[in-house]
Amino acid sequence: MDIKAFIFDMDGLLFDSERIVQRSWEIAGDELGIPHMGDVIYHTLGMNRAGRNEYFRKYIREDFPFEEFGKLTRDNFWKIVDKEGLPLKKGAKELLQAMINLKRTQGYKMAVATSSSREYAMGNLIRAGIDSYFDSVVCGDMVKKAKPDPEIYQKACESLGIQPEYCMAFEDAPGGILSAHQAG
Repeated sequence: MDIKAFIFDMDGLLFDSERIVQRSWEIAGDELGIPHMGDVIYHTLGMNRAGRNEYFRKYIREDFPFEEFGKLTRDNFWKIVDKEGLPLKKGAKELLQAMINLKRTQGYKMAVATSSSREYAMGNLIRAGIDSYFDSVVCGDMVKKAKPDPEIYQKACESLGIQPEYCMAFEDAPGGILSAHQAG
């Protein structure tokens, strides 16, 4: 295999964010009178906003208050992050550093393919001081279809100018793995 690029998922792989998102969903759900929303995250990992909203409408209730829930979860997420921080996953910094060394010495390219919004993703990458590691960042609000659809990985490959068969994906969720595999 002649790998030329590395494409990384972000939440749950690089950042230990899912536990904070889960807490923020639980708090928001309680505030809206929708119990156990923190448990719902496990059914929506890897989905972009449109995919989550469709899931909520189908499995929680047809008139799910998307906008209010989104605002409450964002507010609660940032309150937690402001108080506790948003840590990188154990080993993420070392893995990225090893990839940067390969990038410098052998010309590899690196991208992020995350279901999160661009604003959220870039903010986290910048705060962690790793934004400059990546040649491209493709986000959930930049694609029409969510993981496991291959669109996000196809766009990441295109943004790097590398054919999918020459890219290696790093993922932590089944939907993301399927997305990368289907992209080639």
